[in-house]
Amino acid sequence: MQMLKPPDDARTPQQVTQHYEVERELAAILRNASKQDRPTLYAQVYDELFQRVPTHPQLTRKCSSEDTNEIVEQQMKFLHRFLDDSVTYLEIGAGDCAFAGEVASRVRKVYAVDVSAEVVKNTTMPTNGELVLSDGCSIPVPPDSVDVAYSNQLMEHLHPDDALEQLQNLHRAIAPGGRYVCVTPNRLNGPHDVSQFFDYEACGFHLKEYTTAELRRLFKSVGFRRSVPYVRVLGHFFKVPGWMPALTEHTLDLLPIRIRSALARRVPFRWLLGIYLVGVK
Repeated sequence: MQMLKPPDDARTPQQVTQHYEVERELAAILRNASKQDRPTLYAQVYDELFQRVPTHPQLTRKCSSEDTNEIVEQQMKFLHRFLDDSVTYLEIGAGDCAFAGEVASRVRKVYAVDVSAEVVKNTTMPTNGELVLSDGCSIPVPPDSVDVAYSNQLMEHLHPDDALEQLQNLHRAIAPGGRYVCVTPNRLNGPHDVSQFFDYEACGFHLKEYTTAELRRLFKSVGFRRSVPYVRVLGHFFKVPGWMPALTEHTLDLLPIRIRSALARRVPFRWLLGIYLVGVK
């Protein structure tokens, strides 16, 4: 199988190809599953992926404290502005809970939500933290109990038919005046899953990649009073008016996919397309 670009981590081309083939196979099962089957399938396909692909980055990161610390630090550069010791924090798609554990030292309480028992099986949470398993749509915490909800690289993993339901459940869990901080890749400079090495559109576990404009409409539809986009420029974050990413996205979306993909990955488009969206209830 011909690759569009070489691996960007320590894996060999053969290991990345094996990951791609397994993930594409499992993603097709999830995409084609019925609504009633998907709640159990989310956990099953992710557990199977991690069992069949032992070189998956989400597993190997556990073995490198240096890499984990760098990832945590990068996320905290954005999220710290929303945290203090009065906050009840919820992280969706918490994975190995490294970031949720760091947040726990800054807030009153932490809920760490994930679909995969395989990923969290060796995780120990601090005393003010609680692990919660979800079916992929549910947010099983008390209503109006969360001040800051956070997801990083999560929305794109949801089946398109389930994204609205999860967002509705999340809105229900957030207290009035609370925030949902959503970080997700933009489809216009994607794909961003393992299919980036082979395809121009996501066909792995990124079941749907969004634009900022699409997500803002989705947030509004479930009842968020407003949504504020941020951009990251040279490691610093800035609020921007909604029209700025919307105009950029609309212009790029008119281009042929190969030209758009190449152009959208370059500065300044890469800065404007990074999705850091904060919904306020």
